[in-house]
Amino acid sequence: MHRQAVFYVVLIFVVTACDYFKQEDPRTPIARVNDSYLYEEDIEDLISESTSSEDSALLVSSYINRWATQQLLMDQAKINLSDDELAEYDRLIEQYRSDLFTEAYKSNIVSQQLDSVISDREQEAYYEANKENFRLNDELVQLRYIHVAENFGDLADVTEKLQQFEAEDIASLNELSIQFKAYNFNDSIWVKKEAVFKELPIVMESESELLKKSNFAQLQDSLGVYLVKIEDVLYRNDIAPLSFVAPTINQIILNKRKLELIKNLEKDITKDAIKDKKFEIYPYY
Repeated sequence: MHRQAVFYVVLIFVVTACDYFKQEDPRTPIARVNDSYLYEEDIEDLISESTSSEDSALLVSSYINRWATQQLLMDQAKINLSDDELAEYDRLIEQYRSDLFTEAYKSNIVSQQLDSVISDREQEAYYEANKENFRLNDELVQLRYIHVAENFGDLADVTEKLQQFEAEDIASLNELSIQFKAYNFNDSIWVKKEAVFKELPIVMESESELLKKSNFAQLQDSLGVYLVKIEDVLYRNDIAPLSFVAPTINQIILNKRKLELIKNLEKDITKDAIKDKKFEIYPYY
């Protein structure tokens, strides 16, 4: 901390502050608002050694002003709010404090004990049991495509290979891919129709004719030629494929495990407290 800068700020905000403090308090006061005090140790982390004296003074000045304003507002609130309101806010504060501690503890236990590995079998079992919950809100498409320049030399051969798409065709296309403007050969992935339109705007113009299962089209615009092969299409309200909803299923399963862990934690901690006579319920009738 730049103590010289802090010293000048303290002079501005505190005049004979020490007169307000009991002698036995070892902390150094730098500001007071009614019965609340701000100490030098409260601002130690505000300033690093690389901070200039001018910036240090501004930081400390700003912090003291904010602190003072907050304290003054708090004091006015205590004066102007009713006893019932103050009691209710105290109850809420205590509940919030309790929630913070307990949620932090439960989160720590979950992070240590949660089994995050989800087997394919568990994933498939959940999917089969809850298929009706996975109906689509968007159309999905499986496709492969190639985008080449208008004057691309061997378009017919590339077109044939893209449509046949046997192992040797795929190998050949991968070798030629350096000549393509863009391409996608992973036609096993389901993508939303809007994502296809974003990647290939020209497809939107021919949507009704092109987006059909096993369809192929050669399209052209000012940017070049597009060879598009549609493998499959799923429509709104169709059941989503497992591969598409797998991340959602994984999250659902993990959340269920978390809830079960927390439920068991709460049950065990209460059971142990009763056993160790740390928790008793007295007759109240």
